[in-house]
Amino acid sequence: MATESQSSNSRGIGRIGTHLERLGPTWLAGAIAAGPATMGSLLVAGASFEYALLWVVVLSAVLGTVGQYLAMRLGLLTEAGIVSVAERHLGSFWAWVLVVDAVLAAGLAQIVIMKTLASVSATMAAEAGVGVAALTDPRFWGIAWALLLALGLAGGGYRFAEAGAKVLVSIVVVAFLAAAFVAPIDPAAAAGGLVPAMPAGVDGALVAAGILGGAVHITLLTMQSYTMRARGWTVRDADTALVDVASSMLLAFGAFSLAVFLVAASVLPSAGVDPATIDGVGAAQTLGPVAGEYATWVFLAGLLGAAVSTLGGNTIVPPYLLADKLGWERSTDDGRYRAAIAGFALVSAVGAFLGGTFFQLLVLTLAFGLVGTPFAIAVLLVLLNDPDVVPETNSLPANVGGIALFVVAAVLAGEFVQDELETITEPASAFVVVFAAAMALAIVGLAGKYGRDRLAA
Repeated sequence: MATESQSSNSRGIGRIGTHLERLGPTWLAGAIAAGPATMGSLLVAGASFEYALLWVVVLSAVLGTVGQYLAMRLGLLTEAGIVSVAERHLGSFWAWVLVVDAVLAAGLAQIVIMKTLASVSATMAAEAGVGVAALTDPRFWGIAWALLLALGLAGGGYRFAEAGAKVLVSIVVVAFLAAAFVAPIDPAAAAGGLVPAMPAGVDGALVAAGILGGAVHITLLTMQSYTMRARGWTVRDADTALVDVASSMLLAFGAFSLAVFLVAASVLPSAGVDPATIDGVGAAQTLGPVAGEYATWVFLAGLLGAAVSTLGGNTIVPPYLLADKLGWERSTDDGRYRAAIAGFALVSAVGAFLGGTFFQLLVLTLAFGLVGTPFAIAVLLVLLNDPDVVPETNSLPANVGGIALFVVAAVLAGEFVQDELETITEPASAFVVVFAAAMALAIVGLAGKYGRDRLAA
């Protein structure tokens, strides 16, 4: 009996080990979600309203999980990339709209996240007292990281990105949980933040939308079907895929968000930090006198890991979509695909030469990316509710979750576009407004096409 019990336990442990070993696709999405832009929103939320928006932080992990679940279903049920599925069932025009939408959002994010990574790397070198001037220059780090990214991803492809995402996201989560452990968190006040309530004023709504938007983004939604195809997953792998989504977005990303928010809410308000000017490096330096020098380094390491993991995942998204649309093999064995990855990685070095503070640029990046997100959600919902596309259309709960995602993304994008209208005479603002108008028209056109097709059927 003991032998049978031991054998059964071994088989159980073996199955768990197999699941853990096979996890990976959604961890790339989680690596992008747990990035500096999300961190910025969480820092501002904690510095502005202390624990009042804790319920939004929890909700962001839930909605992010729903979004990746919908993208996962499309990938498993069609066994194809989202662009090729859109082209086959919606037409080439709509497939190109999706590609351009995602590539523009990912491209801007790539450049700005590299600025963040280069700035943090230079700051850490300066804090460590490194005497070499080049190592305290963000431009050096921008070029160095871009080369490392190009060589790693073009040489190792998806497997390199997945392995890196698993390691870095785990480090980031541990780093911020360690910072949360030494921060003076007030449990009673934190519990009060779980009660849904919006702080007075428009700023409260904007910050809440920013937190939610970090987990629901076009880059995350479009990449899911490709990362699963890179693993060769089919419907038979649905259980593993579900564990993958839950472990990365709900657990790992949720733990990251909670840790960053709780540290910010417990430390920044009492330190007198101005929410309008706070950035990741400033937050790390603020922790020094409150929780000790060790916490400062942990926070900086977490920010560094978040930027690296975001860049690694973000780099492969545009090449995936372009390869799918142009008929390339989505493997580093294809020279065109490999060149696209290397080129996208190298272009990111431009970010280290940009002026301004990286936190302000991250806000613009988040705004621009989210403007294109509702269209991607609409494409997912249209495809998942078409019996000609998938053998099993969306259930009612899945559609309710999808509609909630669409509303959150649309409201968030609308808030940012409204702000850009006030400075529309500036080229960057004008471009955002024009892009938003184009995406709004695309959504209306897609809805009209879906309605006509259903009536014809």
